[in-house]
Amino acid sequence: MRDIVVTLAVFGAVPFILVNPWVGVIVWSWLGYMNPHRLSWSFAFNMPFAQVTAIATLLGLLLSRERARISWSLPTQILVALNLWMTVTTLFAIEPAAATDLWLKTIKIQLMTFVTLALINDRKKLHSLIWIIALSLGFYGTKGGVFTLTGGGINQVLGPEGSFFSGNTETGLVLVMVLPLMRYLHLNEARRWLRFGLVAAMLLTGVAILGTQSRGALVGGIAMAAMLWVKSRNRLPLFMMMMVVIPPLLAFMPDSWYNKMRTIETYEEDTSAMGRIVAWEFATKLALKRPIGGGFGCFTPESYASYAPEIAAVNDKYQDAHSIYFQVLGNHGFIGLVIYISLLLATWRLASRVMRRSKSSPHLKWAYDAAAMTQVSLVGFMVAGSFLGLAYFDLIFSLIAIVVITDSLVEQELAEASSANLAGRSGQLSHAGAWSR
Repeated sequence: MRDIVVTLAVFGAVPFILVNPWVGVIVWSWLGYMNPHRLSWSFAFNMPFAQVTAIATLLGLLLSRERARISWSLPTQILVALNLWMTVTTLFAIEPAAATDLWLKTIKIQLMTFVTLALINDRKKLHSLIWIIALSLGFYGTKGGVFTLTGGGINQVLGPEGSFFSGNTETGLVLVMVLPLMRYLHLNEARRWLRFGLVAAMLLTGVAILGTQSRGALVGGIAMAAMLWVKSRNRLPLFMMMMVVIPPLLAFMPDSWYNKMRTIETYEEDTSAMGRIVAWEFATKLALKRPIGGGFGCFTPESYASYAPEIAAVNDKYQDAHSIYFQVLGNHGFIGLVIYISLLLATWRLASRVMRRSKSSPHLKWAYDAAAMTQVSLVGFMVAGSFLGLAYFDLIFSLIAIVVITDSLVEQELAEASSANLAGRSGQLSHAGAWSR
């Protein structure tokens, strides 16, 4: 039944996408973040729904009479540079076949990021995009929170099978990133019943973050929660809610959870943590010996033996990077890492600009909140991402697109307000001149 519902929903949306291609961005985001086909058990599980949606969106974009315009702010320019550099490193990759496959997977996400920048061009569309991301990932946050509470916190919360975030650490990072988007919706929602629903979803998502039993998610969650309080309006009610909810929740978690979290302090004795450090050391040695990086898919036993033989000689496990920073360093060298970090920093700075320009305008309160909550998500990503390799996950690029689009909309509204003021003053002067004559 689920297979039929998802199939009908996707193919039924195609005519609407061809007429209004921005709808394709919404459907594609739903498929990419919720992975509804992965919740089925039959023919829909491996259906290329995202590919069908992307093709329909591109066709709709070509056929549409609506002008598509991308805001070429600094993050957009750096994103272009990152894509060009990833292409270069793929051409010279250590593992050409694996690198090409992963490059194709990544470049599809990048293409749809630029399509998002082109088609999401007003507040209504942007709000819809944030809603679909929050609902899609919030589904797993809410479900995971209930699972943790009913199961006593013993079992790990996991994402959908075959997705970017199927593992517990990946799920934890994703939930840390989406919770601030729920807060943005909560701050800008007038309907009381929806506000209560969003509060419940945020609380359950917080429970699910602990339920992943991911140490990286715990550290990222703490950083995100602190930044959420700093960046939010109405800080006192939020602080009081945190003080009421967090202590009982921590008391609820079982001893096994505490035993695992305590290994953060004794990482030398933890095999998983030491494996990460070994992978980070390998990525550094690879980048030093091969400044262009190893390309996608370079964390292999053969690469360990070639570029870090002293590590390979004493380790029989060859882990992936387990860090967004060392993942990019190993794949694309120091140049790629500089571009990637520059992209994150430029997005942060652009969000700060949006906040400065919208802070004093009641009509732009939503833009202030969107920029502030995106910064909170970025903090969660940059902290929790230090411990797992999701450097190319869709959500970080959606956050970048949200900031760029918000900045563009603020620019348009301020320009229109300025023109209206000038026109008003001009009319007043003309009226005064007529009386003087």
